[in-house]
This record gives sequence, C-alpha cells and structure tokens, in this order.
Amino acid sequence: MKAAFYTLGCKVNQYETEYMAEMLKNAGFEIVQPNEHADYYIINSCTVTSTADQKTRQNVRKFKRLHPDSTVILTGCMPQAFPKQAQELEQADIVLSNKNNDDILNLINEYNITHNRTVKIEKHQAGDDFTKCKISHFNERIRAFVKIEDGCDRFCSYCIIPMSRGRVRSKSLDELKEEIDTLAKNGIKEVVLVGINLSSYGKGQNFNIVDAIRICNENENIMRIRLGSLEPDHITDEIIEGMSKYEKFCPQFHISLQSGCDKTLKEMNRHYNSAEFKELCDKLRSVFPDATLTTDIMVGFNNESDVDFKQSLEFVKKINFEKVHVFPYSEREGTVASRKGDNVPRFEKEKRAAIMIEQTNIQRIEYFNSLIGTKQKVLFEARTKDGFYQGYTKNYIPVKAKFNRDVIGLELEVTVSAVDGKEDCCLA
Repeated sequence: MKAAFYTLGCKVNQYETEYMAEMLKNAGFEIVQPNEHADYYIINSCTVTSTADQKTRQNVRKFKRLHPDSTVILTGCMPQAFPKQAQELEQADIVLSNKNNDDILNLINEYNITHNRTVKIEKHQAGDDFTKCKISHFNERIRAFVKIEDGCDRFCSYCIIPMSRGRVRSKSLDELKEEIDTLAKNGIKEVVLVGINLSSYGKGQNFNIVDAIRICNENENIMRIRLGSLEPDHITDEIIEGMSKYEKFCPQFHISLQSGCDKTLKEMNRHYNSAEFKELCDKLRSVFPDATLTTDIMVGFNNESDVDFKQSLEFVKKINFEKVHVFPYSEREGTVASRKGDNVPRFEKEKRAAIMIEQTNIQRIEYFNSLIGTKQKVLFEARTKDGFYQGYTKNYIPVKAKFNRDVIGLELEVTVSAVDGKEDCCLA
C-alpha cells in the first residue's frame, strides 16, 4: 500500500508528518510523493490564516477528484480548530485532528474494513500531557526539525492557535535525548528545536530551552543546534547567557514581532512594546556578534491606520532584520479580534504588504552584499539541479558553491564572492 503526505504550515506540522509517515512505514506502507499515485492521500492542514483553510479545502477536493478510488485523509490544525467545517468536507474519507495523529493507522485499518466515513476529533484539554512522539529520520535530509513543545497560553487577539493546539506542554529531557541520539545515529547533523510556543518549553517544570540545547550539544555527532520561532518576552538575560555557552548553538533568532507600532501591539494583546523588543535585539547582537535576526510582520490589522503602518515600517528599518516574513491580517473566526471586525480594505493590506516586502528585501540584499569577500563556514545539505551544492552558515545565510566532489554533510569554509538576488542566496 502506498501513502502520500501533503503538508501545509509550520515546522511542527512538518515534524508531525514525518512522525505519521514513519508510523505507516513501520506498518508496511510505502511513502510516495503527493504527485504520484497512492492508495492514501494525507493532508496535514494548517489553520493560522483563512488562506490556509482555503488551501486545505482545495487540496482535499483535488486529491479526491484526481484519485476517486483512493482514500483521502484530513488531519492537522484545521479539523482541531474548526471541527464542523472539517466534518462537512465530504471528500475526506477520514477526518482526524492533530490530537489524534496517533490513531491514523487504526483509523485506516477500520476504514478498510467498514468503508464507512470516519471522523475523530478530540478537544485539547487543560492539563493534557505532551503526546509521546519521536522520529528517527527526517525526509532523507541531514537537518531535522524536532518538536519539543506544543500548545500556547498567550491568546493574542488575532490568533486561533490556542484552539487548534491547546495549552503549553513539553517533551521530557529523557525523551529528547533518546530522539536526538537516534537521529544522530542515522546521519542527522543539525537539529532545529521547534514548538508552537517554543520559548515556553519547560513551563511549569524544572527545565527550559537551554536544557534542550544542552542535550543536543552533548551528542558528539550533532554539529549544529537551531531554534524555531521565539516569543520576545520569554527570552530573558538568563536564557541568553545560557545559550551563549554552547559552541554548537547557531545564533539565528526568529523573534516574532508582528508590528512595530505600540498601539497595534496592545490591540493584538502582545506582551511587549517596541522599546522592549529593540532592547532584546540589541542584547542578542551584543552577546552574539554574528547573530542574524528574522521576524514576522502583520500588516492591515484591524484599526491599523496609515500612520500606524508607517510607524511599524520605520521600526523594521531601525532593527534592520536580516529577513522578514510579511503577511496581511486574516480575520479568524472565534478570536477576540474577529468580534471587532476587519476594517482595513484588502487593497490597502496588499499595498502595505508590498511596501514592507520591498523595504525588507532591500535590507536582506544589503546584508548579503556586506558578506562579499568574507569567509563563512557552511554546512552543505543538498545538490541543486544546476550542479551547485547548497547549505547554510551558522546564522542561516543560504550559500551555493561548486565542488568536484560530494560535500553533503560536510561543514566547509568558503569565501562569499557574489549575491544571487533571484535565488535569495550568496555564491561562493
């Protein structure tokens, strides 16, 4: 039997796809690409925006239309947050939520016997334990995402994630060590620790994110350790000092900003202001001289005026991020912000997004140009179709170079010679 996964959304979803894929492999399934014929098509959904929901519905319908005799399975965050809408998506033969990913094999076996449509969606509850999950490989790569935290307690006014992921819970250090040892044994060189609210790792327990870094650092075969997206008000001086002690730790920080306007941040129910955010950025760049800072910026949030947007833009210029993910506000049913409406016209959101993207792209290329002539250590991960080897520096700058030998899995020092703006990378 063949199964194909189509994954939408964040690094946590990608990890959970690998977890489910390994579960099916161990049961004798062959995992194929979603553009190949399969007996089962599993859509692992995202619901962070209404666009993500739309993509989920489109892909469920597409796979059923193209493969009417195959079984289409919908899982992930969309069924968890919006069970009624997921249940109404009749093209999905099996519907389950991210809380029930462990049940995917049993639900497949049950469906094969009864051929009755199955929907299994359990709500997250306060006090839920971290679901025991581990992987041994990561999609045939040398860099693996490793989920160590799930859930969020922050309740930002625009965000549906607490409904789709529940409350904060953390993987134990013993489980993490076992997983890291297995991944390293199977060729993983770089670990990216990820979570829904990663900065909350260990909340209510006697460990934190620095302990997770330490566990990874202790494995002699792991060469690099990265962190996924972080919340700014959780990165204390103690955490920064702890991270700085580990040589394998990569100083690339994706710190979610959302807006550079204090008025907007307050309406979003973010737990910091722009001055506090800048202070954190200054500390990180002081402790980690080669640090790169990346972020997310939302434009067109409800009641964001043109003045508010310009203030946000100026703040982004001031911080001078090395990369920015820009997206327009998308109203999510069930959130506090949705009760206030969405009064910024779509065309205005698109205009603001274009302005913000143009500015942040300029900043990124300027940073790349500043690297020309410098020596950089690059861990090469893959070979491109045009004959280059591609990898990343410790601070996550993409670099392409040519070699007359296979260098995948090797960390090599190269000299940056040019910038490829179209490919968004440096050349060596």
